[in-house]
Amino acid sequence: MLGESIVSFPIILLLFARVFSFFVTMPLFSYRTIPFPFKLGFSFFLALIMSYTVDSPTIIMNHTYVFLLMKEVMVGLLIGLIAFIIISAVQVAGGFIDFQMGFAIANVMDPQTGAQSPLTGQFLNIVSLLFLLSVNGHYLIIDGIVNSYEFIGIDQFIPFANKSIADFVIDSFNTMFLIAFQMAIPIVGCLFLVDIALGIVARAVPQLNVFVVGLPLKILVSFIAIFVFLSLYYTLAKKLFELMFITMRNLMKLFGGG
Repeated sequence: MLGESIVSFPIILLLFARVFSFFVTMPLFSYRTIPFPFKLGFSFFLALIMSYTVDSPTIIMNHTYVFLLMKEVMVGLLIGLIAFIIISAVQVAGGFIDFQMGFAIANVMDPQTGAQSPLTGQFLNIVSLLFLLSVNGHYLIIDGIVNSYEFIGIDQFIPFANKSIADFVIDSFNTMFLIAFQMAIPIVGCLFLVDIALGIVARAVPQLNVFVVGLPLKILVSFIAIFVFLSLYYTLAKKLFELMFITMRNLMKLFGGG
């Protein structure tokens, strides 16, 4: 029993390195509101369970083991990071909306990420996370890191300098901005029409101070538009999470040489 534990320890350590680094950058699991001991313990027990299910050859701690450990950390970080980039479309869309509403100056501190976040982006992000939890999407996230060993073997080295991987990350980044624009265009389009109407009113009634009337009017129209288009955001959030899982799988295929 002791000999078996000694043999399996290098494998468990490699599994733990990928799982923990994945949770460091993955949305929902990487937030500061989740205690660090929980992340550490959950990663360890998940790696311990995976050691009985993942097909792995006999690995010994020699001079190549350090490079395997670094590879596992990089794989976990990059898979979680590509998912975080896709989910950031919600925050970017909120930034577009806040800029048109006049809320761009009133950013708030996001306790989950520790960074400044737009007000509308924070609201849409919470709605998206609640949707993810309601459909058990966090189980799919855990399932994704478990299935990553089908694409990327535990003893497989990866050429991170591969041009196709860099092109894939750039394309994913461009896709994120496209989705953010699609999420923001209903509200931004309504506010653009409000700006046109205010411009016509300013020319027709010069006595009216458009700058005093315009900002409250745009905020009111924005709230009404968000309320009307809120059901649309559930569909967009569903498509966004589907794209996130597809992007993660495609990146794993590139890492595995597929």
